[in-house]
Amino acid sequence: MNMINCRRPSRSNRGGIWGWCILLLHISPLSCFANFSQAKELIYKIKEGLPTGTFIGAIGVDLKLDFTVQPPFLFNLPQKEVIQQYVNLNNTTGELYTSATEIDRETLCPDNSARHGCVLSLDVFLLPQQHFQLIKVKIIIEDVNDNRPKFPVNEICISVPENTHVSARFAVEHSAMDPDLGSHGVQTYWLVNDFGMFTLDVEENEGGELTPFLIVTEALDREKQAEYITDIIAEDGGTPPLLGAATFKIVITDVNDNCPQFTVTHINISLHGNTSKGAHLARLHAFDTDLGVNAQISYAYSDRVPRDTRSLFHLDKITGLIKLAAKIDSVTATFYKLTVLANGPGCIPAVATVTVHIIKDITGPPAVIPRYIAPEKEGVVTVKESEPAFSPIAFFTVKNIDKNQKVDCNLEGTGPFRLGPYKQFKNEYLLETTEPLDYEKTQDYDLIVVAKNTQGLVIKTYLKVQVLDENDNAPEFQQSLVEISIEENNPPNTFLTQLQATDLDGEGRGEVNYLLGGDAPGMFAVDRVTGVLTVATSLDREEKEKYRFIVRAVDQGTPRRESIATVLLTVQDRNDNSPRFINKDFTFFVPENFPGYGEIGVLSVTDADAGENGWVALSIINGSDIFMIDTGRGTLRTMTLLDREQQGTYHLWIEAIDGGQPALSCVAMVTVLLLDVNDNPPIVLFPQSNQSYMLVLPNTLPGTSITEVYAVDKDTGMNAVIAYSIIKRKGGEPGSFAIDPDTGNITLKRELNNRGLYSLLVKVSDHGQPEPLYSMVTVNFFVNETVSNESYIQSLLTKEADIEIEERPWYVGQMTEGPERYELCPCQPALIFLSVTCLGLFCLVVGLTAYICRNRFKKSRKRKSEVEMPLKMKNDSMQIVNGKLRQISDT
Repeated sequence: MNMINCRRPSRSNRGGIWGWCILLLHISPLSCFANFSQAKELIYKIKEGLPTGTFIGAIGVDLKLDFTVQPPFLFNLPQKEVIQQYVNLNNTTGELYTSATEIDRETLCPDNSARHGCVLSLDVFLLPQQHFQLIKVKIIIEDVNDNRPKFPVNEICISVPENTHVSARFAVEHSAMDPDLGSHGVQTYWLVNDFGMFTLDVEENEGGELTPFLIVTEALDREKQAEYITDIIAEDGGTPPLLGAATFKIVITDVNDNCPQFTVTHINISLHGNTSKGAHLARLHAFDTDLGVNAQISYAYSDRVPRDTRSLFHLDKITGLIKLAAKIDSVTATFYKLTVLANGPGCIPAVATVTVHIIKDITGPPAVIPRYIAPEKEGVVTVKESEPAFSPIAFFTVKNIDKNQKVDCNLEGTGPFRLGPYKQFKNEYLLETTEPLDYEKTQDYDLIVVAKNTQGLVIKTYLKVQVLDENDNAPEFQQSLVEISIEENNPPNTFLTQLQATDLDGEGRGEVNYLLGGDAPGMFAVDRVTGVLTVATSLDREEKEKYRFIVRAVDQGTPRRESIATVLLTVQDRNDNSPRFINKDFTFFVPENFPGYGEIGVLSVTDADAGENGWVALSIINGSDIFMIDTGRGTLRTMTLLDREQQGTYHLWIEAIDGGQPALSCVAMVTVLLLDVNDNPPIVLFPQSNQSYMLVLPNTLPGTSITEVYAVDKDTGMNAVIAYSIIKRKGGEPGSFAIDPDTGNITLKRELNNRGLYSLLVKVSDHGQPEPLYSMVTVNFFVNETVSNESYIQSLLTKEADIEIEERPWYVGQMTEGPERYELCPCQPALIFLSVTCLGLFCLVVGLTAYICRNRFKKSRKRKSEVEMPLKMKNDSMQIVNGKLRQISDT
């Protein structure tokens, strides 16, 4: 062992010596920095023929290096000249990429077989000094179908005698070669044109080689056609398949009657590995019954025998003797197959096969040699849990066994494994699984392969099987439906819940990240690591009461697996909304005399809150013995009859209070306007009594206004419009008096020829609906120049009252006597509608009319006082007026 002493160099020579040390790392078994770190090995797989710049692997990432350290890592290739023609290494990140030279597996590993694989090995130094590591990188080059089958010659010529019988077979010795492996190699042969005379068959020998055979399907005649030329096609098993072609020439020969024949066509030879060079192994003998030149026989190896095999076993072409020409490698070689041809003139060669079995010399006690199929390191075999049942793990070969001894192999240990002989091979045992492995149940198994011979010798081989975890389990939420409740008006970033999901996989594959689903509103957030779910904004139940969205639990395996859960968030109500009336003010129109507890109107009020917070109670703030509120429906009702003449408008303050704690409220004003109903007849103010009278001079001229009837009505609108009419008279001729229906002014129409007492029965009626109301009054006139005897006049008034005219109280109804009887208006519904809808405007008109009428009444009374005088007044004021009238009449 070479030991290298690394002294501390001077500052000036330190760089050079470091370079030599790095170089010696790759040469010497011991390194100057062997104590820094053990070598690590990485294996990557790529396919051949990848373009320049294709990513192979990241050394730093795969080694899980911390790139934040100082000074930073530096990756270096010591064999740059050789390696960089295939791969490029990023010195700072450790990433490997393919270089400009396309990797060709067949060129890189020309003698490689499918069993060993093609590996590009390189060493990578991890620098600087304080971080030094030696990293072994193996890049396995996987085969692709990039080579066409190729025949060793461009033209293959085969001779077929013309007397060949149908179904005769001729081996085509120049088989096609395909550097690709497995199914990418040659799979079949076929002819472009078989001329209806031939066909091809393919046979596979023990070594897996395919040999095409030409089969004659029809009788041949050289005199008709001496040769047939076509193309033979070799096809591989790629997708799509690749083809190789060669010219195939079939020559029909004229042959003699007999051809060489071997006495023995198959010879088995057992050869010890220590057999000396030059030893005679076998002598082949062929004979030809012909004589002379046609009986001459020469021996030769078939073209299918490899060149190195020919050099190992020498064949005498004259005698047919086979002898050992070189020392045998008994370690790797097990047997050789020699195909020998016996050639005669114009004959098809006879074929004999010599199989040489190499017997390895036993140099020690029996041994059990494991050969691992699954990845193995230091006696620990790793098997993925995704491997199916009956996956092979290792071969165990029992060696150095005497022929007379028998060895039994069995397996000790628990687990889904079995050990058994492998097919027909002796002393070969295969260890395989009996069912799929589950990392989550058992991570490793301890097995013992026990070999015991007939002499009682026991050989034990210990094996540890470690199950590699794979991402075969998806995370699982503890609850598939997560129900959460939160009060509205929450502060921002309020904690809602912590999601919990578990993954049975190990290492990083079992780490769970939490994500929101695509349907989650933007106001929600979840911590990827802890699963804490929060809401970033304040929630308003009145805006939205329930939120339903999906949360995801994603593991870190490859491929990633995930599961989902549904979050149902209910926003609970808080009393944060006051009751609200649909209108700020309410106005209701109600006819007077409205029945008690009748429904005036409904006060609609809403509260956006829910439950008790949304329950609303109504009350009248300013108190009233007249009105009440039905809280259930919000109905305003009257408790007594309403009389517009007593009060026409009511103003109420209504308070709405919810059931929250603390309670919230709002207030609205309600105006109740009473609509007039014709419930008051006109009241006659003048004349004040049916017993009063007025003095009318006999010389009063027609057309003179002698008096008026004045009445008022407490109702409004059409119910207060008064009409005057004379329905009866006493004394005088018909038509002597006329009354203005609107003003009640009585005018003399004819001269009064007779003195005495005249009486008029005047009807004072309103225009109310559905029936007008009216009052009756008697207007008395005493026609004379003076009033000389009041007692006489009083007796006349009393007499007339007793006989013709009586002072009757007013009544409601339609009169049934008199020539001027009022009848119901045929437009009663229309007048009711107009009176209600035009109430406001009509009240103004009535007010103005009343004001004008009062002024006219005052003027008229002043004018009449000069020509009229009441005969009797019931109070002192009227007596003063009568005295003045007497004085006027006396003059």
